[in-house]
Amino acid sequence: MHQNIGFQLSRVPRLWRAVIDRRLAPLGLTQTRWITLYHLWQLGDGQPQCDLARAIGVEAPSLVRTLDQLSEQGLIERRGCEQDRRTKRIYLTPKATPLLEQIDTVVSQARSEMLASLDDAEVGQLASLLSRIEENGLAIQAREDAE
Repeated sequence: MHQNIGFQLSRVPRLWRAVIDRRLAPLGLTQTRWITLYHLWQLGDGQPQCDLARAIGVEAPSLVRTLDQLSEQGLIERRGCEQDRRTKRIYLTPKATPLLEQIDTVVSQARSEMLASLDDAEVGQLASLLSRIEENGLAIQAREDAE
């Protein structure tokens, strides 16, 4: 049973995103775009591009094309950083707000359905366990990067 836990940990997020992707498809949003918008909304305006990339789990250059597309759609804007001219900060535009509210509704509904068979205590325990697994993984990465 324990041998399969790694596979489960990789399948569940893919399944979670697939459910949300299917429901957001009518809005014309790709997974990359909705995840970028949603993370920026959750983190707050003015995130440096590199911090947003780290939060999403992608390399900064990979995020650039998505940000270009979102900018062309009028959903975000990039502004220079006063302290460091090389850094671009990302801001949501007013046009993004109604779209983000729709995304949030879809994400919340999917979350409720995916966690439907768990009670509040189990959801709390799951969140705690996943945090501990993530911390272990980050510690391993830091240790191996230092070697």
